Amino acid sequence: MRIDRYIAQSRVIDIQSTDFKDAIAELLDVCDLTKEKKLTKKALLEDLLNREKQMTTYLGNGVCLPHARVPMKRSYLIAVGRCPNGLIYDGQKEYQDIRYLFLLLAAENARSYLYGLASLARVFQDRSHMERLGTAKSLPEFRRELKAVFAGEEAAPRHRHNRFNNLILRETAKIAKGANCSCILVFGDTFGGGVEIGSVFKDFKTVLIAHGTAEVASDRKEIDAVLPVRSFSSQRFSQLRSAVLIGLTRGVFSSADRLCCVGGLPQSNQFDSITVVDIEREFQTVLLEKSDMLPSSVKPEVIERVLAIATELAVEGREGHPVGCLFALGNAEKISQYTKPLILNPFHGYKDEDRNILNPFMDETVKELSSIDGAFIIRGDGVLVSAGSLIHAPDYTHSLPSGLGSRHAAAASITQAVDCLCIVVSGSTGQVTLFRRGEMLPLIEKALVRHA
Repeated sequence: MRIDRYIAQSRVIDIQSTDFKDAIAELLDVCDLTKEKKLTKKALLEDLLNREKQMTTYLGNGVCLPHARVPMKRSYLIAVGRCPNGLIYDGQKEYQDIRYLFLLLAAENARSYLYGLASLARVFQDRSHMERLGTAKSLPEFRRELKAVFAGEEAAPRHRHNRFNNLILRETAKIAKGANCSCILVFGDTFGGGVEIGSVFKDFKTVLIAHGTAEVASDRKEIDAVLPVRSFSSQRFSQLRSAVLIGLTRGVFSSADRLCCVGGLPQSNQFDSITVVDIEREFQTVLLEKSDMLPSSVKPEVIERVLAIATELAVEGREGHPVGCLFALGNAEKISQYTKPLILNPFHGYKDEDRNILNPFMDETVKELSSIDGAFIIRGDGVLVSAGSLIHAPDYTHSLPSGLGSRHAAAASITQAVDCLCIVVSGSTGQVTLFRRGEMLPLIEKALVRHA
């Protein structure tokens, strides 16, 4: 979703109020709702404040994202305000840290509403973007920077390649051709100001593995697709395996493809390695049937979000330690036939939209609940059905490496009993493992996990 298309300069302001309610009212005042017969600013303000009482929309990094679905003709309406001195709301200290207020209004029939929230959240979680917005002094400068950040424009010009980089790129093309590769993957985070590829890979599908959030990078002529791995491990081969998995779920690759990957140390501005990956050989344990990586009911965006949260729990953990947890994705009704609750269901009674894993406000909730014994059961569309669920699937025949515990055994069993997929985080090592049809695929190896 191209957020920049919905940002108008007239709806980007400096907030004068220090009260949260009055700040929201200021943003609503710059929104033209005269053509929306079923919508009044007074009712909308009340709705936004009621939502804030139920669940805070403060995302951290100085950003608050009040949002609502409303009966309006246009798909989206965005208003942005700067709050240099923070805001006061209901005695909550965290609101004093708010520096940016992003108001997102979406039509009731807007299909990509949650994806819009997720797109905004990805930008806010990127420190380089937030630092860039913070450097804007005047309001006109802030408006330009805001538009540029959401349009995916680089803050600095792309680096011209030196002779060695050009040599690596040419040799990558030769190796890809000699190895019968159908696609070339480029690690975009090798370059701080953006990577310039040129036409050297014109005979191949070119995919960028990117930490950034520039969705429009795929509009560049030399780039066919962008695979985001910002929230995953900082280790290159873990990034590669995660990117290939995402590419398979999105349909960017097929199981028969062979890939040639080129990259270097992050921010080094220097390519230093070329790797060839045969997808069918690398993923043979979970590709028992070609082009069937995901259960039919699971959306690719959902597995991407769960992978990101699982990897953050493994690498960052809670209080510096990895947190063991299990996520089961698929047909929740069938999965629930093999589970029983260990606790009262914390997601019971909430709207599907409010308990969807794609909703960025669910991140901290999921991370906090991950310390509870039992599994998260997640529907294929991302709705969190339950937490703290004990899986008691039949003990199918499966061979697991020594050292893996009950979570891994439960994941192996349930994925054989039901057409589902499981992501397991080991509490002792931080290893992240995907299970499909009883087979396991490590995504972050034990040796790759580092703790401060």
